[in-house]
Formats: sequence, C-alpha cells, structure tokens
Amino acid sequence: MTEKSTTIKNRAGIHARPATLIVKEASKFKSNVYIEKNSEKINAKSILNILTLGGTYNSEIKVIAEGDDELEAVEALINLIDNKFEE
Repeated sequence: MTEKSTTIKNRAGIHARPATLIVKEASKFKSNVYIEKNSEKINAKSILNILTLGGTYNSEIKVIAEGDDELEAVEALINLIDNKFEE
C-alpha cells in the first residue's frame, strides 16, 4: 500500500471537472485507488463518491493505492491535485 497526503489548492475545490479528471487518471491504473478526507475513504474511480467527498479549498486529503502499479497511481493523482487540476 502506498499513500501520500496533499492539500487541495484550487479555489473551487473538487467540483465536476476535477472529479472527472481524477476518475480518468485513477482508471488508468490496475491498482485500487482511494482518496481519504477526515477518515472517510472513497473509491477514486467513482465520480459520485468523489463529488460527495466535499473536497474544498485547503482541504487535506490522502491518496492511497493498493496493487501492482500503486506507486505510479499515487504520484499521478498527487501531481494532478498539486497542479490545481490544470485550471
């Protein structure tokens, strides 16, 4: 299992467009990929779960992956989040 924490840096937080980007990125990997906020752990490959997580500006979240390509999955999602979802 690989995990890494980060903070949501874009002002709008995780809304429909960033949620779509997260699902697209997470779905590229075979590993199970999760996002955790305030001890609530959700599947990062489910847009509905991501939208209901409530990822707002300055929220601290953790990206967790388990599987063959877990390291690459975590790094890819952390990069996406840290780059403010390319907004």
